[in-house]
Amino acid sequence: MDRRHRPALLIIDMVKDNFDEGKNLPITPFARRIVGPINNLIGVFRKERWPVVFSTDAFRNEDFIFTGRMKPHSLAGTEGAEVVEHLDRRPEDLWLPKPRFSAFFGTDLAQRLKKDKVTLCAVAGIATNFCVLTTVMDAICYDFQAVLLEDCSASWSEEIHGQTVNIYRRNPLYPLLRVCSSTELAADQGAGVPEQRRA
Repeated sequence: MDRRHRPALLIIDMVKDNFDEGKNLPITPFARRIVGPINNLIGVFRKERWPVVFSTDAFRNEDFIFTGRMKPHSLAGTEGAEVVEHLDRRPEDLWLPKPRFSAFFGTDLAQRLKKDKVTLCAVAGIATNFCVLTTVMDAICYDFQAVLLEDCSASWSEEIHGQTVNIYRRNPLYPLLRVCSSTELAADQGAGVPEQRRA
């Protein structure tokens, strides 16, 4: 990867509703496992003064997507749609609620990133095969290189996560679209190894 890239870290849907043990969601234990790696990578981005963006679902109860099997969650303005407190979010970070799956859909994210001279989007969070993947794909559509961070993303099973990253590990868009670990990303960018911190 070209080290002249200016990356942004996009952290997707790490919200309180998805971490609520009372909801007994299959994704919750997997989401908890990636908090540490995400925080480690945030530390690298802070040190290098690269942008960190938290993009979170902000749905409405009457949204079309809730007319199928999916139940209402992460509703705009509710506590459940807020970034989970375990992540190292700071006031200078961008928090960008989104009305649908991709961080780019219905938001001004692309314009903000281009204004900040970002050329690469490193995408983390949940779920690998839904909101993370759609964000990765939209990053490419907006002419950013994209990295799906395999150790900083999760789905509701290890099998689904693994299948998704393996589909895109070899793809015709390489190196514009890559799958790699947070450590590999940091090394490629000349930023050193992320400091290992506990969640």
